Amino acid sequence: MLTNPIAYLSQIEDPRRQNKNLLHPLKNILTIALTGILCGYSDWVAIEDFASENQAWFASFLDLTNGIPSHDTFSNVMKRLNKDQINRYFSQWINHNAPKHKHIAIDGKFVQGSHHDNDNLQLVSAYASEAKLILAQTDINDKANEITTLPQLLSLIDIKGSTITADAMYCQKDTTKQIIKQGGNYILALKNNHKTLFDDVSLWLNTQFDNKQLKVYETTEKDHGRLETRRYAISTELDWLEQKDQWHTLNAVVMVESTRDIQGNVSTERRYYLSSLTDLTTIGDTLRKHWAIENSQHWVLDVIFGEDTAIKLERDEKANIALLTRTALNLIRANGDANLSVKRHKIRASQNTAFREKLLFGKFL
Repeated sequence: MLTNPIAYLSQIEDPRRQNKNLLHPLKNILTIALTGILCGYSDWVAIEDFASENQAWFASFLDLTNGIPSHDTFSNVMKRLNKDQINRYFSQWINHNAPKHKHIAIDGKFVQGSHHDNDNLQLVSAYASEAKLILAQTDINDKANEITTLPQLLSLIDIKGSTITADAMYCQKDTTKQIIKQGGNYILALKNNHKTLFDDVSLWLNTQFDNKQLKVYETTEKDHGRLETRRYAISTELDWLEQKDQWHTLNAVVMVESTRDIQGNVSTERRYYLSSLTDLTTIGDTLRKHWAIENSQHWVLDVIFGEDTAIKLERDEKANIALLTRTALNLIRANGDANLSVKRHKIRASQNTAFREKLLFGKFL
């Protein structure tokens, strides 16, 4: 059960000038915005209308002396909020409430809808696969920022005892050092962004695998006419690898060969990973969780919450709305009914105040 996040988010510094003309406290704006998103509304006009229709309910726990903020007020405040602060307080809220996590996936996602078509927002989230909770979020400002993003994100959360999985973009030496320093383990995808290392690892694993010199773990999955067989192979003998000591606590290199049969059309690909873990079954199971998250998580955010809409917003406003969207999704998954879909949670919350209170506050008012 998650507690009300507003107590944490309200600590964010109000970007507006503090004077007698300030009509609506930041707490009101954030609470109404989050509740509107939780109930399925995705633009400020709709959220203003929803709040006006439910003003008596909001007034039962907010000071609405000056009424409901206008849609322009929501937009102006959200585009000026310090996104680093809102990310930090979000992480404090979720980590205060959430248990330890065995697996945390680093998930990157582009969000369209900025004012500049070539400036789509790229968000990076830390996602706990067992609890299905988003633990932290940050955005990548530019190409140079990609390498430092993951260490900054990990510094916001407790990863002791957790295994971190991430795509090749985040496969960096400093990342492995940070993960181990914080008490975690890692499985990081390896591609051509580290060309020499990739060539050495892929050549070794391919040769050893083809000659049946490696331990192999195999899984088969069937789904809607698609048959996928994955063969996981591991090498913990790394004396041949010149760069081994440059990667903190590198204990194994892993290959995954995926063979897909879709109605008779067969394709095969091989992927490679660096890992501090050495148990092949654990590595394989953890990687499958990571791949499942990439598909399901993006679908919920894009289709159910309409995150990837064509509405043009300022970059920081889009990032802050994305954070509130993830807050709403966490509340649904932690405080909701396991038998209801995310979509049905939103519909019911919009129509039933008791159900809405349970999601938002973790209890009935």
